[in-house]
Amino acid sequence: MAIAQVQGVPHYYEWICRGGCDLPKPVMLFVHGWGGSSHYWRSTATAFSESFHCLIYDLRGFGRSELPVDYSGDYALDDYALDLEVLLRQLDINSPIILNAHSMGASIGAIFAAQFPQRLDRAILNCNGIFEYDARAFGTFQKIAGTIVRLRFPWLRQVPGLDRLAIARFLQQPIAPTERRQFLEDFLSADNRAAAGTLLASVNEMMVTRLPQAFRNIQCPTLFLAGEKDQIIPAAMAKRAIALNPNFRYIEIPQVGHFPMLENPHLYQAEIQQFLRDKFPG
Repeated sequence: MAIAQVQGVPHYYEWICRGGCDLPKPVMLFVHGWGGSSHYWRSTATAFSESFHCLIYDLRGFGRSELPVDYSGDYALDDYALDLEVLLRQLDINSPIILNAHSMGASIGAIFAAQFPQRLDRAILNCNGIFEYDARAFGTFQKIAGTIVRLRFPWLRQVPGLDRLAIARFLQQPIAPTERRQFLEDFLSADNRAAAGTLLASVNEMMVTRLPQAFRNIQCPTLFLAGEKDQIIPAAMAKRAIALNPNFRYIEIPQVGHFPMLENPHLYQAEIQQFLRDKFPG
């Protein structure tokens, strides 16, 4: 189990390399979303490992990146973007990378791309975009989400069928039972402080302006990839984002929800491979 110390928190990371990590290949780095872990990126990383050294890791407070008991840090997405920069330094990664980030992880990725442009060759932002501020809706969301975080009891792991129920709204197509069970495990084991803190940091009035600002400042070619049937972050939000920057390209995967990389992996991977092959000005 590989661990890197990042701003006082042990971060789990893993290299997925075909033919050995000593071969000269570019790096593709994956960032997961809220309540998840690097686990759901494993199959995608394996698929791309012939051409890239693929790096997956768990965000602070999620998966196996456990917070110290006395941890008192912040949960702003800018801080998570800085975590990523520190991790790259810790692992001595100096060449520009391909960043592949999802959902809340894509918000972190966008902020990272805007703040550290020299770090990226290209970026893939999955299931993300621009939302409009609605004080009542945001307040309701935060209350409901806070309650959900508090009610994550360990015994829920034993409830038959809860893995299927918990992820149903996120999906349009079925995924493997092992993936469903892992999602439930990741959700239940996420640190309360990180789970609640990142929810508040992701969905608030400030992010309505902060995220579009980050999108405008991204300098590398960037693919916005959306699921046609995504109920969590609808494709319309990604369409609003692509108008902000001439470096952006948009792809919508038909008949999938919030996890296109798992719901239709072959089409998902094909679209990314095409994006990576395409030539861009400059």
